[in-house]
Amino acid sequence: MKRNSFLGIQELSADEISYLLDFAEEFKRNKFSDKNLNPTLKGKRIVNLFLEPSTRTRIAFEVAAKSLDADIISIAEKSSSLTKGESLRDTASNIQALGADAIVLRHSSPGSAKYLSDIIDVPVINAGDGAHEHPSQALLDLFTLRDKLGDLQEKKITILGDILFSRVARSNIWGLKKLGAKITLAGPSTLVPKKLEKLGVSVSYNLNNAIEKADAIMLLRIQHERQTQTHFPSLEEYSKMFGLRSSDCKPPNKTIILHPGPINRGVEIDSMLADSRQSVILDQVKNGVNVRKAILYTYCS
Repeated sequence: MKRNSFLGIQELSADEISYLLDFAEEFKRNKFSDKNLNPTLKGKRIVNLFLEPSTRTRIAFEVAAKSLDADIISIAEKSSSLTKGESLRDTASNIQALGADAIVLRHSSPGSAKYLSDIIDVPVINAGDGAHEHPSQALLDLFTLRDKLGDLQEKKITILGDILFSRVARSNIWGLKKLGAKITLAGPSTLVPKKLEKLGVSVSYNLNNAIEKADAIMLLRIQHERQTQTHFPSLEEYSKMFGLRSSDCKPPNKTIILHPGPINRGVEIDSMLADSRQSVILDQVKNGVNVRKAILYTYCS
């Protein structure tokens, strides 16, 4: 792979996606196709510049970098000079001047990772840019789906929830389509507009129809922080219409359930299903480390 920065799933080919997934599988098995490969980033300095809240993504990148023997430095917005009026450009340029070999960026503005990659000389890893993309999350979701379902060609995947404001949804739509899956988007019409069918997906406003034949259901939380107005009457009404419940809105037993987190229990899913054997949510978290090892080594070595 020749790309300098990891910016989004949309720009990757199916072969590039498969390469990263296969590499992550080698990390998981600790067995590499190249017998001479000793994947390490020893001597590399990676900076996590996280300007939005994060638990799973930030920690997974830290664990991945440390596992590869890189030096990892994490910076949050409140501890940076951005609070003093410094621009993102100047912050990143100073981080590079201090010897960073790569920057893992999370930012609230769509396109911020691409913007940085155009003005600094070190790789930029997109850890989420506004409502645009979350490519490392999509890769770990694809990895988990492939691990549980095998080849994703013709597999039926339902993405349920706040599609309109979700960067996870966008990245997964691009990735799933490139790997041949059949995608249904489901949720209230205010959060799943019909125009999304132009992406080559199906749209459903009936929960039972959307999940009855699904091989996997990917749940998304409501992105309150990106909304400027209310898109449904109440959380109770949303949960009644589009929440997964073990009592009356339970998916088929063969269907696996994913969620990128954080989970809002009792809203998009009840606790019984979230903790059931159908749930692969914690598998996603574990897989996220190996996927990010593959990303870091590919783009930063």
